[in-house]
Amino acid sequence: MQKFVRWALAPLAASLYLLAAPTAQAQNAAAPTPPVSAASAAASALPVPMGTGAGVHGANSPFAPLQERADVLPWSVLTDVKTKVVKNRSLPVFGATQMALNQKTQRVQGFMMPLDPGEKQRHFLISSVPLTCGFCLPGGPESMIEVTTKTPVRYSLEAVVVEGKFAVLADDPYGMYYRMTEAVAVK
Repeated sequence: MQKFVRWALAPLAASLYLLAAPTAQAQNAAAPTPPVSAASAAASALPVPMGTGAGVHGANSPFAPLQERADVLPWSVLTDVKTKVVKNRSLPVFGATQMALNQKTQRVQGFMMPLDPGEKQRHFLISSVPLTCGFCLPGGPESMIEVTTKTPVRYSLEAVVVEGKFAVLADDPYGMYYRMTEAVAVK
């Protein structure tokens, strides 16, 4: 099973790496940029929290954003993560809010990204935004949770809610930031 998980998550990790590191060809092909002021240049050099980029539902998305629910963990808490580079690897830097969730039962709402074929899923990713392309990732690792369930969950294009034991992963070999185990589907 562990080999399968590595096989299934390897394309995800490779894609996340490719998204994070632009190629030299892409850098050389960039259009010339207009001159910027010193203040603007200094501001652009500051790190941007990951919760403001990919994985956050955009205003131009063809899909309706998730409806706010008081009984689920908000994605804004999960996506508010910074990163640090250690030995050519990007690692998450979690705040006290995310660390307080670790090893506790949590309820999350999101969109399923199956890792196995079939109508019912026991191992999948749940994302803050819907998967719109089978070859594209909807966001970075801060906007996804790896889920394993007690009982199979029927795949749906609609948002699902799952509840289970939540783990905050500081240095996951697959590049995941969050994992939920022993999960069950909730209405």
